[in-house]
Amino acid sequence: MSDTAGAPGDPGLASDLLGLALEAASRAGALLRDGRPDDLAVAATKSSPIDVVTEMDIAAEKLITDFLTDRRPDDGILGEEGASRESTTGIRWVIDPLDGTVNYLYGLPTWAVSIAVQQGGETLAGVVEAPMRGETYRAVRGGGAHLGERRLAVRPSPTLDQALVSTGFNYVADVRAHQAEVAHRLIPRLRDIRRAGSAAIDLCDVAAGRLDGYYERGLHPWDYAAGDLIAREAGALTGGRPGERPHDGLTVAASPGVFGPLQELLEEYGAWHD
Repeated sequence: MSDTAGAPGDPGLASDLLGLALEAASRAGALLRDGRPDDLAVAATKSSPIDVVTEMDIAAEKLITDFLTDRRPDDGILGEEGASRESTTGIRWVIDPLDGTVNYLYGLPTWAVSIAVQQGGETLAGVVEAPMRGETYRAVRGGGAHLGERRLAVRPSPTLDQALVSTGFNYVADVRAHQAEVAHRLIPRLRDIRRAGSAAIDLCDVAAGRLDGYYERGLHPWDYAAGDLIAREAGALTGGRPGERPHDGLTVAASPGVFGPLQELLEEYGAWHD
C-alpha cells in the first residue's frame, strides 16, 4: 500500500515542478483539443491492432518534452510514445501525452494529459488535464489534491455492495477475456462497474468522490503516476496486490473503507498478473 510520508527533496522544488507540469499539460491539452483533425489518422499500433497511437499522441508528447527540456535539460524523461532520457539531477518526468487515445480517436470526451514528476522513486507532483471536461487536477506530495481551487476528498466509504467501481480492459484479447471474467464475478458484489477508458481520469474521479474505487491490470507508470498521487492526496488508499504498491500487475485505488474489501476480492478472483 502506498504511504503518505514526506517526499524527498525541497517542498519548494515540488511546487516549482508542479508549475512546469501545469503549463506543459495545459499547452498539450489545448493542442489536442483545438488541433484534432477531422481525418485523424492512426499512426501505428502498440500491443495489438486496437491499441492505437495517433499522430496527435506523438505531437503532444513532443510539445511536452520540448517544453520541459528547454527549462530543465538535465532531468530524466519517460514518455508513453517513446521519449526517454536518463536523469543527472535525480528528477524524472513521467508523461502520458494522451491517456484515452481510443476515446480521442472516436471523438469521445474522456481523455487526458497526465504528467508526473518523481525524485528518488517517489512522485513529488502530478497533473491530469482533462480538456473536454474543462478540468485540471493537481497534487503535490503532502499538500493535498485539488481540482481548480477546490480541495478534493474521497467519498465517505459505503459498504462494498454499495460501491461504484471503475475498471479498464487490456487491448490483448486473452487478457481482456480474463478481465471480463473477473468483472463478471465482481458485479454481483458491487453497486455497479463503470469503464471510462482513461486510467488517469478514473483515478481522479476516485479523488473527486465520483467513484468509490478503481482497479485495472496491465497499466504502465505513465498511466497511473500522476493519478495515483492525486487519489492518495485526496484520502484514497492505493496499491497493487496486498502489501504491494501499484504496478503493471495490478493497480487499485479506493476510499479507505472500500479499498481492503475490494483488494481482497481482486486477490481471490486472480485479477492480477505477475
